[in-house]
Amino acid sequence: MRLRKKPWAVDLVQAHPESVLDRPDPSKQIDWSQRFSDFSRPLAIEIGSGKGRFIASLAEQHPEMNFVAVELQITAAGIILRSKLEKNLTNLQILCADAVNLDAFFPPHQAEVLYLNFSDPWPKTRHEKRRLTYQTFLEKYQTILTSGGVVEFKTDNAGLFAYSLQSMNNYGVYFDFVSVDLHHEAAKVLAANVETEYEHKFAVQGNPIYALHARFRVK
Repeated sequence: MRLRKKPWAVDLVQAHPESVLDRPDPSKQIDWSQRFSDFSRPLAIEIGSGKGRFIASLAEQHPEMNFVAVELQITAAGIILRSKLEKNLTNLQILCADAVNLDAFFPPHQAEVLYLNFSDPWPKTRHEKRRLTYQTFLEKYQTILTSGGVVEFKTDNAGLFAYSLQSMNNYGVYFDFVSVDLHHEAAKVLAANVETEYEHKFAVQGNPIYALHARFRVK
């Protein structure tokens, strides 16, 4: 969902370059060691963070890890930044950029986990290449994830879920976990689940939440 541009969010982002990389040049490497106090800590990346409820909650719960919220909309980036500043989340950075350049922004085999939460389903066939589980994106994820790193995917869209299962299977991943109704899984699974804004909204409405965890096979 596209957010209405808010001047305060734009101003906030521009005032905090230490916390937000606003549309960096993909031809220039980002020195993440200068943006985290300890870049040797495990790294988690969320693509399409929206208002940031999910990634901010994880960063608050896991100070032993580093997190990067990748979000194209500057208003959403501003909302995430506001949460980061209010909670003093020094282990959270925001990358306001297009995920198509993801492998240019991160060093190879650095991230332990990559989150795809309620991504745009791009339902029209001619837009297939824009889906975040299309083959070219999977190639980028494999490049930046460590050996054994995991992609965690959630959606309320049955069509996107079916497509993603097929796309990932064709690519050669293996699945640690697949659910067609996440919120009715075992208590242990639910206890580890952190809700996004959309997830809470859809679950309250009674919509099933589809989820999977996938790992790439070592070549």
